[in-house]
Amino acid sequence: MNTGVRITAFAAALAATFGTAYGVGKGVGPVGEPAKAGHGEHAAAQPQKEDEGAHAGHGEGSAEGSAPAAEIPGGLQVSEGGYTLAMETPVPAAGESVLKFSIKDASGRKVTAFTTEHGKELHFIVASRDLDTFRHLHPVKAADGTWTTPVDLPAAGGYKAFADFKPAVPGAKGITLGVDLSVPGAYAPKPLPTVAPTSTVDGYRVRLGGTLNPGRAGELRLTVTKGGKPVTDLEPYLGAYGHLVALRDGDLAYLHVHPNEGGPGPDVSFTATAPSPGTYRLFLDFQHKGTVRTAAFTVTAGGATVAPGAGTVGDASGAPVPAAGGAMHDAGGHTHG
Repeated sequence: MNTGVRITAFAAALAATFGTAYGVGKGVGPVGEPAKAGHGEHAAAQPQKEDEGAHAGHGEGSAEGSAPAAEIPGGLQVSEGGYTLAMETPVPAAGESVLKFSIKDASGRKVTAFTTEHGKELHFIVASRDLDTFRHLHPVKAADGTWTTPVDLPAAGGYKAFADFKPAVPGAKGITLGVDLSVPGAYAPKPLPTVAPTSTVDGYRVRLGGTLNPGRAGELRLTVTKGGKPVTDLEPYLGAYGHLVALRDGDLAYLHVHPNEGGPGPDVSFTATAPSPGTYRLFLDFQHKGTVRTAAFTVTAGGATVAPGAGTVGDASGAPVPAAGGAMHDAGGHTHG
């Protein structure tokens, strides 16, 4: 084979390899519905309706006769679809700090127009790499497209920030971008709290039922009680009675879902699909009597969602609070003012 032929054959093989790696993943949607397109698709694709599943979608789309190729989950890339999460404060200090960032387009210009979803133009999440700390923040946008938000990062170490948004352009889809943050100082990561069916925060007890399935939709049902009585007057928060974020242990792949139709408690139901087997940390925001609280759970996809034993959560200050019969850990539960 001459040199020209060999180069041509190599190029063809390389293109085939990358074509397979860029396969589309499987969408998150209600049980029994077809898979929906997710974040990995570019803005030129058909828009996804907001109620058609999680912001960080996963889908199916491989060559005929081959195994499905998983799409990159949300939050693992700093740039996607021509948009980039640009941090102006990549090294915040421990304790009270201020974060500044922007979303830039393919030309490097700051984006100023976003589609309002669930009451906000952009949702901003910060979590520690050991999943001990979780913050759901609501930054303020300046006229030039710079976002600013205060944040409390309790300890030194690695964190990850997620920007969840939809550009206000025709055909745009929701995008979740992620970027690493580093807080200087001595770092001692904490072990992941035990898989458990209950979480307690500020006197509220939340029980988790259902399964988180890798590659297919499953229902997660969370029941809120206080003093042994069901809480039947949950208040809307970001346009829903609950707001759930799941982060995969290890790489912090981001899965953001919203509740199924239902009343104001005590049950809040979600439909979610895990991008892979593994351990995940679930953070449920719910509002009652004017205050937003966060209940946290450790779950396993590809195995039992809940198991015998006790879980733990943190109180509003981040101090460790044991669940019934459980060991003391700080699981990042917090209260919003």
